[in-house]
Amino acid sequence: MSESSASLTIPCHDIVSVVEFVPFEWCTNLLAVGTSSRVTIYSVDYRDEPEDGNHFVFKQVRDFQNGCRVTSISWSPETSYQSREVADCLRFAVAGSNNRIQLFESDLREKDAVELLEGHTDFINSLAYNPQSGETLASTGDDMTCKLWVADELNASFQLGAPGMSVCIHEREPGKVMVAQKDGIIKIFSMDLQLQIMSLDCCQSPLMGADWSRLDDDVIGAVAGTEWLIFHLSRSSQPQERRQAHSEGARDIRWAKSTPILLATTGRPGRQIKVFSTRHHQVPLSTSQQVAYGMSWHYALPLLAVGGDQKVNLYHIEPTRAQLG
Repeated sequence: MSESSASLTIPCHDIVSVVEFVPFEWCTNLLAVGTSSRVTIYSVDYRDEPEDGNHFVFKQVRDFQNGCRVTSISWSPETSYQSREVADCLRFAVAGSNNRIQLFESDLREKDAVELLEGHTDFINSLAYNPQSGETLASTGDDMTCKLWVADELNASFQLGAPGMSVCIHEREPGKVMVAQKDGIIKIFSMDLQLQIMSLDCCQSPLMGADWSRLDDDVIGAVAGTEWLIFHLSRSSQPQERRQAHSEGARDIRWAKSTPILLATTGRPGRQIKVFSTRHHQVPLSTSQQVAYGMSWHYALPLLAVGGDQKVNLYHIEPTRAQLG
């Protein structure tokens, strides 16, 4: 496995802690980049036949001051950008190292609004908007709770058995919230009933991250110990597939949004970044960065963004590398 060079590098003013592409088909090109004190929004576009040979181009759209280090970002489905049908609107939630959540909204002209959500008593690890309406926001963290915020007010708080590392709401299952605990247990709650309805067990810990596949709502992936694991909700509460990922510990996992067969992980030694195919045992991407925090897939392209030291690297996974075994 050879080190791969990035397809595009976006320079930033500081070490990047979080990156997040907009996960909606009507607004695929926006990328939020969180650092020690701000969130910068970029547009990233693909060109089929560029004269200069660069298929990917970027431009900075807007800076937002956050006041502390960003720990998680989630885009609201109310976001729109350069649409012919509706006006520009950026709306996203940001968790900070001060254990608070800020909701940013801007029309990129005159209107800028920020709302503060308080309730967590420790580090917030993950945020997730309901992708159907954007009315509900879920959050989880080291205070061992998963909180639901409805219309910007605290609506429910689920007690967990360990720190919450990841939270997800699937677009086809908008009434459910998935929370991954550091002890290796993944819980699924009903938001309407405010009850736990399912539990999955990695059978090892620490679990550092989990993600619900956008293209298959029966599939959840997680990283625990040195492996990634795949669960099929309709089959078993135990992992159906597992594979060695990082020999000194896996850190995070993200399913590709444009294809159901690719997943990305980060981990140690160093700051490894790997992309795996569930179809074969070749690794389409294996590289490392001096600093690697946060990763996010483009909605429509096999394009992975990874935060680095004063930059964001974007890796384009060629279809042949992903599919051929």
